[in-house]
Amino acid sequence: MDTTETALSVIAKSLKSQGIQYAFGVVGIPVVEVASALQEVGIKYVGMRNEQAASYAAGAIGYLTKKPGVCLVVSGPGLIHALGGMANAQVNGWPMIVIGGSCDRDQEGLGGFQEFPQVETCRLYSKYSCRPSDVSLIPFHIEKAVRESTYGRPGACYIDLTGDIINQEANQSKIIYPLKCPDPPSAVAPPTMISSLADVLTSAVKPLVIIGKGCAYNGAEDSLTRLIQNHKLPFLPTPMGKGVVSDFSPFCVASARSRALAEADVILLLGARLNWILHFGRPPRFNPNVKILQVDIHMEELHSSIQSQVAVAGDIEAIVKQISNELEKRHWSFNTDSLWWEYLNKKKSENALAVKEMISDKSLPLNYYAAYQEIQNLIPKDSVIINEGANTMDIGRTMLLNSLPRHRLDAGTFGTMGVGLGFAIAAALWCQDYAPQKRVVCVQGDSAFGFSAIEMETICRYQLPIIVIILNNNGIYSGLDEESFKMLDEYDVHLALCIPPTSLLPGAKYEKITEMFGGKGYSVQSTEQLQHALKEALSSSSQPAVINVSICPTAQRKPQDFPWLTRAKL
Repeated sequence: MDTTETALSVIAKSLKSQGIQYAFGVVGIPVVEVASALQEVGIKYVGMRNEQAASYAAGAIGYLTKKPGVCLVVSGPGLIHALGGMANAQVNGWPMIVIGGSCDRDQEGLGGFQEFPQVETCRLYSKYSCRPSDVSLIPFHIEKAVRESTYGRPGACYIDLTGDIINQEANQSKIIYPLKCPDPPSAVAPPTMISSLADVLTSAVKPLVIIGKGCAYNGAEDSLTRLIQNHKLPFLPTPMGKGVVSDFSPFCVASARSRALAEADVILLLGARLNWILHFGRPPRFNPNVKILQVDIHMEELHSSIQSQVAVAGDIEAIVKQISNELEKRHWSFNTDSLWWEYLNKKKSENALAVKEMISDKSLPLNYYAAYQEIQNLIPKDSVIINEGANTMDIGRTMLLNSLPRHRLDAGTFGTMGVGLGFAIAAALWCQDYAPQKRVVCVQGDSAFGFSAIEMETICRYQLPIIVIILNNNGIYSGLDEESFKMLDEYDVHLALCIPPTSLLPGAKYEKITEMFGGKGYSVQSTEQLQHALKEALSSSSQPAVINVSICPTAQRKPQDFPWLTRAKL
């Protein structure tokens, strides 16, 4: 007589056999037992307070481990809440799998509980969206989802499990578990293309290397450091490309970003897209005659926005090694005494002086630069930094330095706000398993913190020693001070008609949120208080902390050559 196996067991065993380590979610009908089944086979399940934060965590752990994180959600609204994180992973190129429960098949069209067209909806946000029609097909679809999410440009996948399937059993003889999906194959470039690329690069008068997030995901740090150091090339990291080659490197020109982009005549673009983050590669931010040398895993990305001089599809680490070998054969390196290096170093020095003036201003309430300098000075250099907000994130990209790859997570390609605590939870779990001595430091604006502040309970429940630093300017972009806010009461008008749309409640005690759950909270006004709070928080290896730093509501970035985002100064 054939023995049977439950769908719950099949789901858990299939995910485990494919190397899945982490799952995040919010349980309810019909997926409560799925989470327990995952734990039974050794998959770590973190119960979150909102599906959106859970989906952000699943995407981030996929980025950190190169294996998809799982986000487990209930039907209808539960899945809809997770779409933000699914879209974020898809646009960023991070592997994740969303598993959603759905109404029983015999109730479809009748108005079943939380009935929603989930498979069709998720096709807009994923590489692969499916519904196994039988328990025996679950292993096939899980292996395919893992493969789809990791091969080519990584991304999100969706698996829909109806309530009746979840509660079924199947004959073991009919269940076939595929072999574990192999790691993505490494693709190299034809030698002729590498030679053509080197011809253009070695002819450059003003070369620049742009290091993208794809280099960090790919693990290309060793080969890229060799390329930069041996050939004396100036480089500019994208926000999450920071640390692939250390920000402390003398070849890093991040502090001269605008001028480097505007004047480079040849740009070697590695694992980065010419999208809004890089101003589409177009004038006035880029030289109108710039020659782009493009390397990307995703063939459809080649020649995007503007035509590249040489475009190569393949594994970034392997291709960078090819480029290095070709340049070494030619005995070529860029002259550090060139006018281009002289110009870049001058711009770096000028910008450093402008920032130094703001750092030295300790007047109250603090500006961003003074606060950031204290944070940068005190946090361990190998910290995993989560950074989000408006000015908080933009200034943090220059003030918080990274010497290691995959140690910075922020709003990314999709510009997603509210990712902070989900990302921090994922990073803390990664640290527990792979680097237990590292600290996770999450620096957010007050608006960004508010998206998922209740996840501080999750952080305390799982005893994750995350340090959250809120740079609190009482608003979105900018707010009002307490005196100005109180004056609004004097107007004989509904508050919804007079409180500025960007304003949040001044003096909010965000640090109290963590104290409710057993964490430590600090309210900070001065640099001395910030030093004390951060040192004390760092001294604990087990207690989460929230440091609420009062920032001047009108504090801004230093003057920019160009407005941010897509607006051009013509």
